[in-house]
Formats: sequence, structure tokens, C-alpha cells
Amino acid sequence: MATVKPFRAIRPKKEYAEQVISLPYDVMNREEASSMAEGNPYSFLHICRSEIDLPQVKDPYSEQVYSKARKNIEDFLTNEILIRDENRFLYIYRQTMDGRKQTGIVGCVSIDEYLNNTIKKHEFTRVDKELDRIRHFDRCNMNTEPVFLTYRSDKRLNTLIEGWMRSNEPEYDFTTKDGIGHELWAITDQEVITALCALFGEIESLYIADGHHRSASAVKVGQKRRDEHMNYTGEEEFNYFMAVIFPDSDLKIFDYNRVVKDLNGLSQEAFLKKVSEKFEIEQFEAGRCRPEAKHTFGMYLKDRWYKLTAKAEIVCEEDVIKCLDVSILQEHLLQPILGIEDPRTDKRIDFVGGIRGLESLEQRVEQGMAAAFALYPVSISDLLAVSDKGMVMPPKSTWFEPKLGSGLFLHELW
Repeated sequence: MATVKPFRAIRPKKEYAEQVISLPYDVMNREEASSMAEGNPYSFLHICRSEIDLPQVKDPYSEQVYSKARKNIEDFLTNEILIRDENRFLYIYRQTMDGRKQTGIVGCVSIDEYLNNTIKKHEFTRVDKELDRIRHFDRCNMNTEPVFLTYRSDKRLNTLIEGWMRSNEPEYDFTTKDGIGHELWAITDQEVITALCALFGEIESLYIADGHHRSASAVKVGQKRRDEHMNYTGEEEFNYFMAVIFPDSDLKIFDYNRVVKDLNGLSQEAFLKKVSEKFEIEQFEAGRCRPEAKHTFGMYLKDRWYKLTAKAEIVCEEDVIKCLDVSILQEHLLQPILGIEDPRTDKRIDFVGGIRGLESLEQRVEQGMAAAFALYPVSISDLLAVSDKGMVMPPKSTWFEPKLGSGLFLHELW
């Protein structure tokens, strides 16, 4: 059963919250981060992407970068841009995108429950990306950004959370330039906190929706601190890491699309002939082809859209991984026809989040890519099913929107 624990958040003073908040560290490169933070000394990017303040340092994994992040946190605290809450609270974080709201609890979850799979995963992680956040969290002595978790919706939790929001004004309430609304409530009533923790204690599993590298890194920092403090009790803050926990009913997964650099030496005619062996091909005349059902795909080739439908013999509904559209496309087109063996490492393939729209796929082809593939989004139920079986989805299977805002809460480890 899931443990959710209140904590003393470090968070922006109310008047600075809108200037502090940033996108997560891993959705932009250094140049984009620098541009986003330009003219805003309060941007959280000065902490989560502190290399932007060290133009002379070319290595983003230099010790100077992590030391600068720590120094910037200290400066934010000294200047009261960030403040520490006096007591341990849970928090409610609600985001609004295009009228759709997702409302989660901000609290800390157990590193042991990550290790024993009460907190379930659906992706592999990369060692280099883990090491970056391990060094960042450890040097800052904080989980600087939360992990995005989900759970099967529970009516009792929903009722308790909604009741608090109705009865209390949010601490923060603003809309960022990208149109996303952000609201935050601090739950200050210890009886309500106890009730929420007890209800989460009846939830069988939590699931990582987004933030596998942050999760793994936070756990390894906790294990490192245990090794350094052999008399630890299990109650120290480093035994927990910060998360925003949303009910599955609130979440939306967008498509995660593919573009490829070449047709593996095939002419367009030969390529289409090979594709037709496993997929029904229909030239699409009604504008851009956005898949409207599982096992259908949009394909943009030169200046034309096609609709692909997987033939029945390649769809294995009994296998939760093989019946995913990302698996079908990889196993029956990208690998055998285009020779893309490992999409994690092959430089001939790139990935485009569905939030960018199908027009972005057209643009990539017009800019030199050979073909683009639009996929039907993975469902939340598929994600939970894969996680429950202890299996791993193919890379770049899910794209969640909106992204969690960074900088609204930090969790100190000691």
C-alpha cells in the first residue's frame, strides 16, 4: 500500500511565484533555457538549468554547474524569493489546459516503495541522465523537481480534495504564457492531512507517469545518504522523494510521433510496396491524417498523407506490449523495412510530441526528413496494465500535457 507523507516545502513567496515557475529541466536544451530565463533573475531555470549562468563552462555536467545550482538556491532563500514553510503540509496542485483540469496531491513518497515496486515503472532509464540528477539533487540537498505519479481514481480522495479547494483560497493562482493555469493550495489542517494519508494507504500502487529519471535519481541519492548515515531511522527526509500524484481519470496522454531521415535506400514505390505487406494503405484526401482509432497510423511522405491500418495478422491483442501501436510500427515497419533496430540510439529517427500538432510533422519532412508517422495516443489503462505486469513500454511511447511546473515546491533532504 502507498505511503504519502507531508513535508515542509520550500516554495516561492506568493508575489514571485509567476516569475519563478519554469518548464521542467529536461524539455529544453541549454540555449532554449537561456532564452526562456533571459531578463528574469527569478526563473527557476537558474536552479534546474544553472549552466545558463556559466557561459564559460561548456560541460553541462561540470561540478561548477551543480555548485552554481546550490548557490542560486541559497541566494533565492536569502533574498526570500523562496521561503520554507514552518510546518509539514500536503499541497493541492491544479493545472488547467484548454479547459481540462488535472488536480493532484503534492507530497513525499517512499524510496523503499519505489524499490519494492509499490511505485511502478514503465520505462527504462539511461545511466548518464540518472547521474546528472543524482549529482544535482545531492549537491543541492533537495529534490528540486517533483515526479509525476498517478493512481486509479478513488472517489473518497477526490471528495476530500475537492472539499478543501471549495473551502479555501489558493495560495497561487495564475496563468503562464503558454496558457496553462496553475493553482496551489496548502493543506494546513492536520486532520485532513491524516485522512488523506490514510486513504492513500489503502491505494495498492502508485505509477510513474512522467519522471523516471528523476525517480531513479532521487532513490539513489536516498540510498547514498543511508550509506553515509548508517544509524538512519527511516524517517529522515532522504528516505522520501517529492511527487505530484494525480488520479488517472484527470490525465491525458498525447501521441508521440516519429520522423525518419531516409527510406533505407528504397524508392518511394518500393517502400510503399513493402509497407503494404503488413498494412492497408489508403491515400488520405481530407487534409492531415490524424489516427482516430488504435492500430491506425498517419504517414506523411513527400507532400502526401496516407492512412495505414495494421492488418489483423500483425495485431496480437493478448500481448499488452505487442499490441501497442508504438510496438506495431517499430516491429513491422521501422525495423524490418527501414532498418531502425534500436530507436533509443539510432540517429536516423527522431520523435515529435503530439502537442506540436501534425503540421510539425509536415515541416520536418519539408526540412529534409524522408517520412513522418502519426500515432494514436497510448491510453492510461494501457500504461497501468504494462506497469502492473512489470513490463516496459517501447521508448517515447507517452507524452503527457500539461507538464508539471518546476519551482513551485522543493523538498529538502536533510
